[in-house]
Amino acid sequence: MTRKAAFQKSRFHINWQIVPTAALGVLAMSLAAMAQVTTPLQGEQVISGTSGGSQASSCGFVSDRPVQTVRVTEAFTSLRFRVEGGGRPTLLILGADGSVKGCARATNLSNGVIEASGAWERGNYSVFVGDLERGSRHPFSLTIVQN
Repeated sequence: MTRKAAFQKSRFHINWQIVPTAALGVLAMSLAAMAQVTTPLQGEQVISGTSGGSQASSCGFVSDRPVQTVRVTEAFTSLRFRVEGGGRPTLLILGADGSVKGCARATNLSNGVIEASGAWERGNYSVFVGDLERGSRHPFSLTIVQN
């Protein structure tokens, strides 16, 4: 299955538009500047940002870029992801093939806190912090811990 087909299957759609060449260079530099988290982790990793985005996914509305990428180098690594933020945050984790590996949503009782943990296979994962409401954007803190 192609990456595009995997995205469509997971209901994560990217609407590609024609982008001027200069903008592509800026995008490439900003993606290269984002550090990848690699296991084994040396303590907890904390990432701050703004939730939400314009891309509809099976796990709320997310940005077209992940807030973090995680490279798991060992088989079955135990990781815990915790999001604290305003609004109704969501946590979407995609595998290298674009398939949904994790989705967690805030509830009315969670006060904007989401946790997802488990054993993760070796590979690369893209982590998105979204929101259940279209156009809703709030500050968040994402903490990744290896158990």
